[in-house]
Amino acid sequence: MKYFFSICLIFSLFLVEAQETTPEKSTFESNKTEAGVIPENSFQNSEELPKQIINDTISNPKTNRYGLRVGVDLYKLTRALYDKDYKGIEFIGDYRLTKKYFLAAELGNESKTTDDSRLNFTTKGSYLKAGFDYNAYENWLDMENIISIGLRYGFSSFNQELNSYKIYNANPYFGEVPAIASGEKFNGLTASWIEVVAGIKAKVFNNVFVGFSLRLNRLISNKKPGNFDNLYIPGFNRTYDGDFGVGFNYTISYFIPLYKKKVPAVVLPNKP
Repeated sequence: MKYFFSICLIFSLFLVEAQETTPEKSTFESNKTEAGVIPENSFQNSEELPKQIINDTISNPKTNRYGLRVGVDLYKLTRALYDKDYKGIEFIGDYRLTKKYFLAAELGNESKTTDDSRLNFTTKGSYLKAGFDYNAYENWLDMENIISIGLRYGFSSFNQELNSYKIYNANPYFGEVPAIASGEKFNGLTASWIEVVAGIKAKVFNNVFVGFSLRLNRLISNKKPGNFDNLYIPGFNRTYDGDFGVGFNYTISYFIPLYKKKVPAVVLPNKP
């Protein structure tokens, strides 16, 4: 009996020690959480966070048209209707190289009789102007309007005919000396110049444009006849102070599309 109580006592002590070394449930779950294992019931107790989704929106693809635009200067074409001393025509053209730059040129012919206070002369000749335009206007959607500034190199080949002239009389006591008929011709004359151009072109119908430009000219070379000055040069217009000139044109032109280029799509992130 004595041995039986001894064995029971030892077995009881063993059970007490086993219970003290067994971890509690909360401690076990805490250890699992610290080890990186998320308890299953944590999703039930916590609120669900809103999902942040960013959608990429691609803007509508835009296409730029490239080609040749040709037309005519309406001002020179219609001037002969009200000015009997003028006949002329000018053809214009430009070719789109890049999104902003255009090759540009004007080709024309003029015949003008100038009646000055001392001279009456007729100028006839042709000219060519070539250069570029830069479009400073940012079009919306598929618009193709142009607000440009450009540069031209101009060259003219012409002749002058002196119709009549008056000799200057320093003492007009006896009256003005009558005009003297001449008819002398000066052939093979040339001139070249630099021209700064500012203008606009607006599309009014499909492929049809109207435009207006202002021009400031500066002579580079000017072959003058003896005892006579080139007061009017085809393409350059009237000379002022010998070297400067101004001009303008009013045009209508037609655009001939040759090919197209797509503008790279723009990806715009939407706010969540």
